[in-house]
Amino acid sequence: MADLIVKAAVKDSLQDMNVASDFYDALDQEVQELLDDAARRASENDRKTVQPRDL
Repeated sequence: MADLIVKAAVKDSLQDMNVASDFYDALDQEVQELLDDAARRASENDRKTVQPRDL
């Protein structure tokens, strides 16, 4: 699986929180699922362009 997230950006967003190393893999998987669902919705609507409403 490709890394879809930037670990440094996640860490910065969470500010003073510690981040477990396996959190990044779980977050990456969630992002992949969101992208897959958005692509499916766009395809079901005969579009090749994924739009915000597909989220």
